[in-house]
Amino acid sequence: MTENNSNPLICNPVTGTCKMPSNEKLNETAVIQTENKPVKIIYYTDPICSSCWGIEPQLRKLKLEYGDYFEIDYRMGGLLPDWSYNSGGISKPSDVAHHWDEASLHYEMPIDGDVWLEDPLDSSYPSCIAMKAAQIQNKEKAIHFMRILREKLYLEKKNIAKWNNIEEAAKLANLNIEKLKADYDDAEELFQKDLDYGKKLGVRGFPTFFFADKNDNRFMVYGSKSYDAYENALLAVFPEAKKKPIPNENPLSLFEIYPTLTPKEYAVILNKSYFDARMILGKLHEKGELDKISTKNGSMYIKK
Repeated sequence: MTENNSNPLICNPVTGTCKMPSNEKLNETAVIQTENKPVKIIYYTDPICSSCWGIEPQLRKLKLEYGDYFEIDYRMGGLLPDWSYNSGGISKPSDVAHHWDEASLHYEMPIDGDVWLEDPLDSSYPSCIAMKAAQIQNKEKAIHFMRILREKLYLEKKNIAKWNNIEEAAKLANLNIEKLKADYDDAEELFQKDLDYGKKLGVRGFPTFFFADKNDNRFMVYGSKSYDAYENALLAVFPEAKKKPIPNENPLSLFEIYPTLTPKEYAVILNKSYFDARMILGKLHEKGELDKISTKNGSMYIKK
């Protein structure tokens, strides 16, 4: 993969980041305030950031083991404003396809780059704004909504800049579609506030996590890292946090919490090898206990 580039759709596997073409830090200080839990996590992401999809296993595990101690504020980064720039060897959507296939191998997460050949996105802004509109309605449903958007993009090759695909994801997340449409204009302003706040925090790319305690002592994790990096960041700002055991009574237990799981997610969350996770999930599918979506670059298993 290209390492020396500034195109946001070329995510560097060494740093595990999708870096913005330019994002100058504002000469202002940004405050992070905790609310209901000891730790506040500000998570800067974008629905089309392949590195953010790559850290879903670590993030899901962190929520299960330490979710009692933190709340996450999902902020949208606006990774792809449009195609008006030419950088990093990328000048058109089709240039991204091969890179995404490589990213899939690197993260061991299913990503089908052919979406950039078959129905390419012209911007990530519509999905970012839709996410902010969903947050107005229900923050928990909004998280589920973004997960569905990503599944549609990476596995089903759906262009999530198009309203019909956004609406389909919203229905699956049990969001009120009419309210989502009505909130969209207000959500544009919220999205702009996310962009401005990101500049104040000095966000350069995605994923970026800020872990902060009640006194705004903070620890940043930039890019896709191993699970230990996120766990250690949490413990750095709140050492009293105790790890909660993850239910694993039977191979299907995890699907009661997360109804869709990739082999990599299953492996990371349950401390198994990627090979073993694939074998376990494959057998459950063969027995008819799980549904499955397959791509040329991996699969996702679905609770029946």
